[in-house]
This record gives sequence, structure tokens and C-alpha cells, in this order.
Amino acid sequence: MNQAARLYWDEYWQENEQPSTVSAWAFGAQADELAQLVIDGVKTATCSAYILYEIENEPLPTTDDYSIILNSADEPVAIIKTEEVTLTPMNEVTAEFARAEGEGDRSYQYWKDEHEKFFKTALKEFGYEFSEDLLLVCERFSLVDVKRQNKL
Repeated sequence: MNQAARLYWDEYWQENEQPSTVSAWAFGAQADELAQLVIDGVKTATCSAYILYEIENEPLPTTDDYSIILNSADEPVAIIKTEEVTLTPMNEVTAEFARAEGEGDRSYQYWKDEHEKFFKTALKEFGYEFSEDLLLVCERFSLVDVKRQNKL
């Protein structure tokens, strides 16, 4: 976690007891656009490939997790809390979940096409092939706070 994210986290909680699990990250593709969708309350879900957690030896998200969303300049813009985590094959993701991801026209077809492109590229970097039943880590989250922009 960078210094700006740590400062935002500490300022948000002030003297209150902070949750023990927090990470800071930007959405992989279109970080600014997707962060804005979170701030606007349109994006309430996200997903990633389970195999990437295994490759990178990262723990799966849990409902105890908080995240500081960063923009493309690695500046904190919001805090979210994970509310639900499920493991779902890509070809079993529902239209409702695709809509909750909030991207494009919010249709299932848009979600499927864009995620297939994204995962093909991401998996290829590690020497893996994409398949329709790629296991996804599907997360639903709630918006906890939006960072106020400092005015000069």
C-alpha cells in the first residue's frame, strides 16, 4: 500500500479501531473509468480468474476485506468492503452479476465479450489458455467512502 492510500485509510478511521484486512489496488483495465463507476454506485461487483490467485500465491478475498480503490495515478479515490465472494465458472455467471459489474451497456453479452478478451490476454502472459468454464472469483462489494478531493 502506498503512502497516499495509507494516509487516506488512517484519516478515514481516525481514532476508531481499523479493520485488520485492507489492500489498495486499481482495476486492471480502465482504472479511472471503473473507479468512477464504483463512486457513482453503478459498479458493485468485480471478478478475477481463480488461477491468477494460485499463480501469484495470493489469498482469496473474504467478506472481512476492505479495499482502497486507486485511480490510474495510484491515488486513493474510495474505500469498498467485500460483501460476498463466490467461485463461479465463467459460463455460469448470471446476467444479474454482469449488470452489477456496471461496465459498458451493462448487458451480459458486453460483459462476456470484454472479460473473455481480458482473460485471454492475462492468462497468455502466464502461458495458460482461456476456456469458457474458467473459474472466476466473483466479488460483490459495498461503497464505504469516497475520498474528498483537496482543493487548492
